[in-house]
Amino acid sequence: MENRQWEGTTYGGETAHRWLISVLRHVDIRLIYLFAEIFVVPVCLVLNPSRKTAYDYFRNRLGYGRWRAAWSTYINHCKFAQVVVDKFAMYAGKRFEVDIEGFDKFENLASRPEGFLHFSSHVGNYEIAGYTLVSEQKRINAVVYGYEKASVMRNRNSMFDKTNSRMIAIKPDMSHLYEIDNELSSGNIVSFPTDRSAGSGKCISVEFLGKSAKFPQGPFSVATMRGLDVLAVNVMKASASQYKIFITPLHYDRSLSRKEQMQQLAKGYVDELEKRVRQYPTQWFNFYDFWN
Repeated sequence: MENRQWEGTTYGGETAHRWLISVLRHVDIRLIYLFAEIFVVPVCLVLNPSRKTAYDYFRNRLGYGRWRAAWSTYINHCKFAQVVVDKFAMYAGKRFEVDIEGFDKFENLASRPEGFLHFSSHVGNYEIAGYTLVSEQKRINAVVYGYEKASVMRNRNSMFDKTNSRMIAIKPDMSHLYEIDNELSSGNIVSFPTDRSAGSGKCISVEFLGKSAKFPQGPFSVATMRGLDVLAVNVMKASASQYKIFITPLHYDRSLSRKEQMQQLAKGYVDELEKRVRQYPTQWFNFYDFWN
C-alpha cells in the first residue's frame, strides 16, 4: 500500500490562501473558475504527471476513445480546481445549495445511542458534508491528513466549530486510533477516507471499474470489530452553485467471520463508489496509478 499512503497538501502558501479568501468575498466564484481553466489548469497539465494517470483512468478504466479521454482529462483537472476553490469560498462565507439524498438514513442512525461510521473517498468534495451534515446528538469526527497546510486546518476548524464536528489528524505514532476508539465508545460518528492508507499497509483487494484495486483495511476493520453501522457518503458537484450528497447504508452479514465481513463490506462500499464515479466520471481525484 505504499503508493496509497496519504500524501499531498493544498496548493499555495499562507499568503496565497488569505488572498484567495479575500478575493472570494467580493468576486463571483465563476470568474475564479474561468481564470483557473484558462491559465492555471493548462500549465498544471503540462508540468504535472497527474495528466498521465487521469488519461489512463478515462482510457482504460472507463473505456473512452483517445480524444474523449484527452478532453475528459482536462475537464477532470478543471473540476478539481473548482472543488479546491469551493473550499476556500466556504471559508470566505459563501454557501452552496446542497441536495441530500438519503438524509433520513443519517437521521435514523444519529438518533440511536450507538456510534457509527461514514465512508468516503477522494471524489467530488467530501469536505462540504462536514459543513452540512449536522447532528445535535452526535459529534462528527473527520479523520484527516495530519500535515495539511496550517491555514487550511485553521479554516476547517473554524467551520467545524459551527457544526458540532471536529478533525482527528492522522499521526505517525498512531495515537489517532485511540481518539477514534474514544469517540465511537462515546456514541459519536467517525468519518473515514477509504481510498488512502492512514498508516497501516494492510489492504483489501476489490474489483473496481473492471480491475482489482487495493483499499485500506482499516475502516472496514474498525466497522466489523465493533459491529457498527456504516454509511457511504459521497458529495458530488452538480453545478457552480450546487452540490448533491448521496447517503447510502452499507450492509454486511455480522454472522460471518471477520475476514468475510470485511470483504463483504469493502465490496459493498466499492460498488457504491463505482456507481457514483460512473455517474460523475470527471470527479475522480486520485491522481496516481490507483490500480497498480
